[in-house]
Amino acid sequence: KYIGVDEVARAKGHDYMTVVYDMVKGHLIWVGTGRTAEVFSEFLRQLPKQTAAAIEAVAMDMGPSYQKAVKECLPQADIVFDRFHVMQNYSKTIQNQRRIEFRKANKAEKELMKGTHYLLLKNADKLDEKQSLKLQTLLDNNAHLNTLYVLKEQLQALWQASSYDDMMEQLESWCEIAEQSQMLYLKKFSKSLRRHCLGICNYAKHKLTSARIEAGNIAIGMIRKRARGIRDTDYFKLKIRQTSLPDDHSIFYGSTCSSLT
Repeated sequence: KYIGVDEVARAKGHDYMTVVYDMVKGHLIWVGTGRTAEVFSEFLRQLPKQTAAAIEAVAMDMGPSYQKAVKECLPQADIVFDRFHVMQNYSKTIQNQRRIEFRKANKAEKELMKGTHYLLLKNADKLDEKQSLKLQTLLDNNAHLNTLYVLKEQLQALWQASSYDDMMEQLESWCEIAEQSQMLYLKKFSKSLRRHCLGICNYAKHKLTSARIEAGNIAIGMIRKRARGIRDTDYFKLKIRQTSLPDDHSIFYGSTCSSLT
């Protein structure tokens, strides 16, 4: 019903691979070499027609390659962009604007901004009293950062929308507010949000998150860390499969993996 796709690297900047998860059962079901549309399409074309037709949505980040594969091979399936990736991109917007504000600040203002980087990115309920006071002082003295922080909270609230239409309406309202600002990075983010609005608002239909994908990627990262780097890509794929064996039969590598245990 639901699958998720992401990329992982054998080492930073080296030999990327595509990993596919069953988002209902939580299993990793396929690993392919590369991160292109063709690589993901290779997996999708292996699916029996009945299985492919039953897939309702695919969770992914906002890169274009995997989107292309889904549109070509699973035209009936919705693409769902997770909140994590949207908020991650918004955090970069805050960071970029903070650097601009710091560069043009006077000595006293720079002193006020020191140590506030993570305070701006954290949720308010994660801050202690001292941190909350420091953040509020900054926001009271910097209109641009205050606007970004308020918009961050409003952006997070999108995922509480009651329906697809409600979420789309809220997203459009958010973009209208953002584009009235004089902040270049905020306007750039707003344009990106509009370009990806369908995939973002599809969350309201399926409630899909990338939590399973991120958990799997953490496990893969631990393999890399324990091995202190893996030079052979095929061996890395093998280790990923061995540590992610499904409890039931896999149409892709069930018999092969069984012989590896």
